[in-house]
Amino acid sequence: MDDKKILLLNRYQLSKTIGKGTYSKVKEAYSAAMQKKVAIKIIAKTEAPTDFIQNFLPRELHIVRSLRHKNIIEVYKIIESVAQNKVYMIMELAEGGDILDYIGQHGAFPEARARTLFHQLAEAVDYLHDKGVTHRDIKCENVLLHHGTLKLSDFGFAKTLSSSKNELSNTFCGSAPYTAPEVLQAKPYDCWKSDIWSMGVVLYVMISARLPFSNTITKILEQQQKGITLPAHIHISEHCKDLVKKLLQPNIDLRPSIKEVTAHPWLNIH
Repeated sequence: MDDKKILLLNRYQLSKTIGKGTYSKVKEAYSAAMQKKVAIKIIAKTEAPTDFIQNFLPRELHIVRSLRHKNIIEVYKIIESVAQNKVYMIMELAEGGDILDYIGQHGAFPEARARTLFHQLAEAVDYLHDKGVTHRDIKCENVLLHHGTLKLSDFGFAKTLSSSKNELSNTFCGSAPYTAPEVLQAKPYDCWKSDIWSMGVVLYVMISARLPFSNTITKILEQQQKGITLPAHIHISEHCKDLVKKLLQPNIDLRPSIKEVTAHPWLNIH
């Protein structure tokens, strides 16, 4: 039985593909029960390596079931098909797409709009970190817009850490241009602080419509250690510049925690 028939039995009418991952695809669908459009992430277990099936997927499914926050994509239901060896995650649909698509069409966000959206991202990450969850793949493609509200998505690399918050990770996660220097250097790293770095790259893209670093790991590492330079044509406040520089601080001891980020003056201008 194919995906369409399985989901139809569960009262979901599949339509277009709206995203693709390494072992998954995301399709738009209509839920007869909820009487609205939803997104369905279809994960094919047969196409994924053992490590993904045994570690990453169970972790993702466990984490998303526990998340309820206005700035995080909600997972309504999880359907596991033993016969098809697939998992179907029924999720909230963000009709505005991701912020990379938005920037591609409209250019960088004005500073006031960037502040509003970044504040929502910071609230989502603060909620996760309070729950002991690190995202480990924060990037523009995983930051979605729904009726003007930011929604963080895709918990495929997320991990719950011990309550001490001193646990280090050795797993390389995420996309290189968004990845913190300590992760690229293959050192055991603090996941909380690596999330903060990735948030900094997202903010940089929001205000400049470009990535701060190259695409090759060698060049990225060189540029990270030099520190970031904002393009001359970007006219933003000193508070905004200060936050970008703090987030993209290569020295992990000087990089702020999420609580320090949410308390930053730029996010508290009224």
